[in-house]
Amino acid sequence: MTTTDEPQGLRVAPGALTPKKGRSIPIPAPAYPGDPLPGAVAFKAGVRAWLEARGLDPDGPDLVDTPQRVLAALNEFTAGYDEDPAVHLARTFPAQHSGTPIVVTGVPFTSLCAHHLLPFHGHADIAYVPREGQPVAGLSKLPRVLDVYARRLQTQEDLTRQVVDALDKHLTPVGAACVIRSEHGCLAHRGARKPGAVMVTTSYSGIFLDSATARAELHRLMSG
Repeated sequence: MTTTDEPQGLRVAPGALTPKKGRSIPIPAPAYPGDPLPGAVAFKAGVRAWLEARGLDPDGPDLVDTPQRVLAALNEFTAGYDEDPAVHLARTFPAQHSGTPIVVTGVPFTSLCAHHLLPFHGHADIAYVPREGQPVAGLSKLPRVLDVYARRLQTQEDLTRQVVDALDKHLTPVGAACVIRSEHGCLAHRGARKPGAVMVTTSYSGIFLDSATARAELHRLMSG
C-alpha cells in the first residue's frame, strides 16, 4: 500500500499544495463588517485556499470576490435558522369548515442538501384537517412554514416530516400531511448523474396516518 500527503479525492494542479515562500492566508479574529455569522472570515479564507489548491488565482478579476459570494449564497440558503414557524402559524382566522382537508398543492421550494451542500428543488403538497370549532391558518402560512424549513441544511425526508410536525404542534389538527417531489443536484449533476430523477417523500399524522380512505381522498385532491 502506498501513501501520499495529498488530500484524497481532490484533483489539484501540480505544486498547487506546496506553500509558496512567504505566502500565508491570514485569518483575522473579528469578522468583517457585514459578515453575519461567526467564523465568516475563516470560511472565506477556506474558499480562497481551495481556489489556490485548484491552481487558480484567487486574486483574479473573476474570483477575487468569490469567497464573499459563496458565503452570501450559503447565508441566504440557510436563512430559515433565523425563523420560527410558530410565528406564521400563530396568524389564524375563525372559519366555518366542514371537517374536510384544506390542501395547498404545487408549492415550489429550493433547499440545500446537508450531505453535499448542493441544491435540491421541487414542489410540495401540504394539507391539514382543522378540528371542529378551531380557527384556520391563513392561505399563505403553509408555504411560509415550508420555506422556514427548506431554508436550512436538509434532507428531503426530514423536511417532509418537519412541515407536518409544525402543523400538528401549532394548529392541533385532526390530521396533517405533506408530500414532496424534488430533483436533487447531488443525484443529477455528480455521482450517478441522473438528471430528471425525482424523489418522492410523504409524511402523515392523525386521520391521514390512521385511515387508508382518508389518505386516498387526500391524494385524489392533491392530484386534481
